[in-house]
Amino acid sequence: MSSWLKAVLVVGCVGTFLLFAPAGEEATRSWWSLLPPLVAISLALAFRDVVLSLFVGVWLGATLLADGNAAAGFLRVIDTYARDALTDPDKMSIILFSILLGGMVGVMSRSGGTHGVVKALEPFATTPRRAQVVTWMMGVAIFFDDYSNTLIVGNTMRPVTDRHHVSREKLAYLVDSTAAPVACVALVSTWIGYQVSLVGDALEKTGSDLNPFGVFLASIPFAFYPIFGLVITFAVAVSGRDWGPMLVAERRARAGELVSATSQPLADYESTGLAPDDDTPRRWWNAAVPVILVVGTTFVGLYVTGRKSLAADGATSFSLSRIIGASDPFTVLLWASLIGLTAAIVLAVGQRALTMRDSLEAMVNGFKSMLMAFVVLTLAWSLGQVCSDLATAAFLKGAVGPHVPVGLLPASIFLVAAAVSFATGTSWGTMAILTPLAVPLVLDASGGDTLVLAATVSAILGGAVFGDHCSPISDTTILSSMASSCDHVDHVRTQLPYALLGAGLSIVIGYLPEAVAGISPWLLLAVGFAAIAGWSRFIAKPVE
Repeated sequence: MSSWLKAVLVVGCVGTFLLFAPAGEEATRSWWSLLPPLVAISLALAFRDVVLSLFVGVWLGATLLADGNAAAGFLRVIDTYARDALTDPDKMSIILFSILLGGMVGVMSRSGGTHGVVKALEPFATTPRRAQVVTWMMGVAIFFDDYSNTLIVGNTMRPVTDRHHVSREKLAYLVDSTAAPVACVALVSTWIGYQVSLVGDALEKTGSDLNPFGVFLASIPFAFYPIFGLVITFAVAVSGRDWGPMLVAERRARAGELVSATSQPLADYESTGLAPDDDTPRRWWNAAVPVILVVGTTFVGLYVTGRKSLAADGATSFSLSRIIGASDPFTVLLWASLIGLTAAIVLAVGQRALTMRDSLEAMVNGFKSMLMAFVVLTLAWSLGQVCSDLATAAFLKGAVGPHVPVGLLPASIFLVAAAVSFATGTSWGTMAILTPLAVPLVLDASGGDTLVLAATVSAILGGAVFGDHCSPISDTTILSSMASSCDHVDHVRTQLPYALLGAGLSIVIGYLPEAVAGISPWLLLAVGFAAIAGWSRFIAKPVE
């Protein structure tokens, strides 16, 4: 589509919106509050221009909040929403972490470390199928934090999958669909600490004496979407079979095109002068040591900050799950990325693979490769704040209605969580919104049935992850595209059919049979695994 036609369509969309949209309070907690995220997502999928699409979405939402004044809304995009996003400490931590990790990757690449990793993994990743399996295994192994998982696995495995002509879309999918799913069912992770704290607060307000970590443990068998998501990614990797847009992308990659001709990767490591010189030695430890230090520092830092936080609160119990739950992951990620970057420079200079000047130049080039991702992240966060100001989540929650039968509550809450996460682009925000509302509702409606409560807790978590996987404005989805150097819209398009498959199985094979017939969730998981195997064998098609 030409730039002129694209501009005309965007202006027409904005003009129509402004002509009919209500202003101010009339727009909040109404159907109009859904339009900014839906317009942004629709434009991104239609025009493949995520920056313009997100900007238009933020502008429309800001205009609604400015009583229909388009000029004021236009200015609020930058002076309110973008500025607020970049002054939030946690969001700035994510950006700084990504910048430092990008610099580390730049030094690793320039010093020959990433090429050395490719050579070292050759005995294990000798085919496209094995390269995908290794990627999946790394995604499952780094279970304690989804941000660390996404950026480390994507950056480490990209040269390996490139060598075996695995599409960037497939790499982004494997990275994205193993990060949050494994973090939200692992017994020790930043996700679990956060979720258990939310459940604990909700139980305390209802006067329940249930143990929040016990509720979480009981919810694991009902975590249908995260578990099915992990199994689907494994089946895709092992079978070498795909379907939908991913099949097209994989066949294109096998023919030598890792990305489509029209793609705009969020991070471009190939055109920023990061290739090593011909005489630079390819030593795998120049990449492995910084990555191991990042992983090790993250885990140790989570333990140290969590234990310190519990001690400051006067706690007497220091179980590992409580320690991780009380940790400060954003600060720890900054420590880890700085140590990893420093280690990469020390190794490169110490072995004379690079001079200090060359190392710093590679670091800055690594920073530059992240620019597009930072713009997209900032606009995505801005759109999320617009949705918060418009009370989009509150509207979606109320739209479900108070008369849903008790047995259908988990499935209904799964869909509401998915809608909230999709529209706002935040899974953690979705959990924070729905957990204190859903837990008391379920306890009251079910008469304190702990199985229904466990299923509901897992439905909130699973729905939040599902919506996050489908949303182009999700920060973890953006980070997956960035770490994989993939076009963001291509990543969303190719991942969507697999996410919908996992969600469909979660409802049809998981929550509904359990609610209607009381079937054991363990048996339902086994049925789901069989269905995934059947889908892989009879529906998906071989790539090669």
